[in-house]
Amino acid sequence: MMQNNDIARLRTMLPKGTRVRLIHMEDDPNPIPDGTLGTVDHVDDIGDVHTRWDNGRYLAFIPSVDTYEIIGSSS
Repeated sequence: MMQNNDIARLRTMLPKGTRVRLIHMEDDPNPIPDGTLGTVDHVDDIGDVHTRWDNGRYLAFIPSVDTYEIIGSSS
């Protein structure tokens, strides 16, 4: 489980509206496809990053498990 200071750092790095590209999602039975772009909605209290993906799905990724890159801001 992530520490509070790690979650605070994530919230600073990934505020609402941040654009991300998923490189690879591990251990999900129905993962978001590699390379999908999305917009961060929020980081929850355990450090999962809830994202609205451009393919229409809404699913969190786990920064300590899944691979992603920040590509910008929606504003």
